Amino acid sequence: MTASLVAPVRRDIPTPSTLATPDTTVWCSDAIADMLRALEIPYVLLNPGASFRGLHDSIVNHLGNEKPQMIVVLHEEHAVAIAHGYAKVAGKPLAAILHSNVGLMHGSMAIFDAWVDRVPVIVLGATGPVDAAKRRPWIDWIHTAQDQAALVRHFIKWDCQPASIGASQEALLRARQIATTAPQGPVYVCFDAALQESRLSEAPVMPDPSRYLAPPPARPSDEPVRRAAELLSKARRPVILAGRVNRDTAAWQQRVQLAEMLNAEVLTDLKIGCAFPTAHPLHAAPSGHFLNATSREVLRGADVVLSLDWLDLAGTLKQAWENEPVGSRVIQVSVDHYSHNGWSMDHQGLPPVDVFLASEPEPAVELLLQHVTKREAPAPQRAPLPAPAVIAPGPMTVPILAGTLRRAVGAQKVCLMRLPLSWSGDLWDFDHPLDFLGYDGGGGIGSGPGMAIGSALALKGTDRLPVAVIGDGDYMMGVNALWTAANAQIPMLMVVCNNRSFFNDELHQERVARQRSRPVENRWIGQRIANPEPDLAMMARAQGLTGFGPIEDAAELKRVLVEAIALVKGGATVVVDAVVQTGYSPSMTAGLTRAD
Repeated sequence: MTASLVAPVRRDIPTPSTLATPDTTVWCSDAIADMLRALEIPYVLLNPGASFRGLHDSIVNHLGNEKPQMIVVLHEEHAVAIAHGYAKVAGKPLAAILHSNVGLMHGSMAIFDAWVDRVPVIVLGATGPVDAAKRRPWIDWIHTAQDQAALVRHFIKWDCQPASIGASQEALLRARQIATTAPQGPVYVCFDAALQESRLSEAPVMPDPSRYLAPPPARPSDEPVRRAAELLSKARRPVILAGRVNRDTAAWQQRVQLAEMLNAEVLTDLKIGCAFPTAHPLHAAPSGHFLNATSREVLRGADVVLSLDWLDLAGTLKQAWENEPVGSRVIQVSVDHYSHNGWSMDHQGLPPVDVFLASEPEPAVELLLQHVTKREAPAPQRAPLPAPAVIAPGPMTVPILAGTLRRAVGAQKVCLMRLPLSWSGDLWDFDHPLDFLGYDGGGGIGSGPGMAIGSALALKGTDRLPVAVIGDGDYMMGVNALWTAANAQIPMLMVVCNNRSFFNDELHQERVARQRSRPVENRWIGQRIANPEPDLAMMARAQGLTGFGPIEDAAELKRVLVEAIALVKGGATVVVDAVVQTGYSPSMTAGLTRAD
């Protein structure tokens, strides 16, 4: 889904010039800033750095800190994470500016997340001066790299270090084009500090950005589409794996129509945004990060599987078939292989495929609808979503927290921008592409706050309540991202699912202890976030947000959530610290620990 408008956020307005005669000097960084405006990038995220001081001045004093508007962060990783979260909602890239080699090192984890999540982010950097004769002693030397992009080249789509203003304009045009071409991903453009601060004899000619757009989605050729349609139409029990798709509502309806034409059962994945209505009778099992017993049975029973760019198709088939050959005929719809370079194993295993449609899911679904014939078969029965867990005195569990949040939200439209690993798909139904945005891609703990802020920024001014439910470890690693939400006045609700532990690793330590016949009771040592317990709500209040908690009782949590939601609807950013017991679903525990 593409945002139709850019909601305003608080802007620092530059002081008007007091010069009697306006300076008519044309600076190279002014021309770079002009190109950012021409690309219609609404915001640039940055933590200040001297390597791009020329560009910083141009955004402030040449553009008036508007179109794009500067949003300040306290850590470079948050700059990229906010841009990542924004793109997951808006479908458009923002620019994140990182200071020299050190800023790029800080931002590299978030760049990797965007890479694995196949999300477009335009990362701008700076170095130098490249000309050693122009470097200041000490500081310019340690912040200059011979090949700065080498730090991230394995997990970006493209990089460039232009040496002139003409090359800089072209680099930005190409950066947007490549970042937004499927499979999408981050790109990096590095500007020499001396180039930014150089004078131009005249203003350069501005290329027309509309002539340098990404190509339209590729359409698969006719023959494999016909073969796929024939397999699906004649299938005894087809199953659709609805994976990485866009947020367009028309495409959402076409996926529903295809499933209904084929009477095909559908599975979805909590690692990525919602792709199919989970309350639909054809949605066969609750979503998860791994297959549960029901979804494993559904997939193993399929004679034809249609993968719509499913994340980790090989691993998912292996979960169903274990060490046996895959007995289903497999139709793969994806262009993800164009991003596989061998450095990162994010390409997952190599799946067996009988028909390969090299395209994004949307055009393939549209074509399949024109060729499949309706299957007459008994409609599968879907178990209804359980009622929200009963609020009772005593320690809270994640299901109780989820049920309490469902009651507090009521009939309001919600976007769940992030959910913790302890969440199960049977806790909440999704009926719209923006109901849930998925995980972070690369598993970079600390990404949650920044990505939530970016998504909330894109949702500002819409009719959706932006809600993030994140773990306490994720929260504390990225907590100073919240200052940006307060500073830019980005409303959202963040509920910290606080089990006071790095619980993921407790499970791993228990697994190792059992293998070695050692005491599992010691799994908590070196994992618990206690003695003392950090005051998570105070961390929010200290940065200008509203903070509630710690809250250990579900009845109190419901009261607080109702108040918090009202505050968010009034424009506030609110954090609620909800203390819960440790625990994951059985499928999550087994998947994480590689248990048999």
